[in-house]
Amino acid sequence: MPISVETCVARHIGDRKEQQDRVALFAHPTRGGTMMAVLADGMGGHSGGAMAAEQVILKARQNFEAFAPKHETPEHLLEGVINEAHTVIRLTRFTSEQDPHSTVVVFILLDGQVYWAHCGDSRLYHFRDGKPLARSSDHSLVGELQRKGRLDEAAALNHPQRNVLLSCLGSDRLPQISHGSCSSPVGGDSFLICSDGLWAYFTDQEFADAVRSRSAREAAQFFIDEARARADGYGDNISLAIINFVDVPAGAPVQRN
Repeated sequence: MPISVETCVARHIGDRKEQQDRVALFAHPTRGGTMMAVLADGMGGHSGGAMAAEQVILKARQNFEAFAPKHETPEHLLEGVINEAHTVIRLTRFTSEQDPHSTVVVFILLDGQVYWAHCGDSRLYHFRDGKPLARSSDHSLVGELQRKGRLDEAAALNHPQRNVLLSCLGSDRLPQISHGSCSSPVGGDSFLICSDGLWAYFTDQEFADAVRSRSAREAAQFFIDEARARADGYGDNISLAIINFVDVPAGAPVQRN
């Protein structure tokens, strides 16, 4: 059965004075059925975080538009985006008074296959028919404590050092890059990419239920509204991208939003 791809990206400033998150989704200029989604959560003082996140988006677009699958693997493309954005962000430290840093999640759909990579604590979730299948692992102190079995999910959300990252773009060390993939996405598969300003307020199953029961646009609006309510006036910047794979009945035109 043919599959259509339904997408949405959204941001909200939350209760901060500046929006330092960036998120984008774009198609390849020459290869049909090929797309990239990228999200960056910037950090680093007044305007520094926004500048870092913007560099991530720019580098992702540049590398994606130059991507030639016959000469470069998706994994190499993902690593190149992250490592080169890291270098650019580091260089901006010499021309500004800020100390810019950023997280990153990069997602690619290529020839019916899905690939992703991330650094930091912005997340990618994979759901199928309302069930959580995968979630990226945070490169954070709390994430490391969870992996060692010293914290459960509830304790992690309230840990006083939950915002301490072990790896990000722009730091003195090379970024830690973690990869994931889905070999054959089917109708009913959904991917959610989001910053910690969103995932801090939802369980994996709440996310899964919402993307199953709503369109991508409706789910994005629901997530922002609910996160704002749960933050109770103390919310961080929010950014997200939703990519839904939807079965198309035989004979119906395949549309991509």
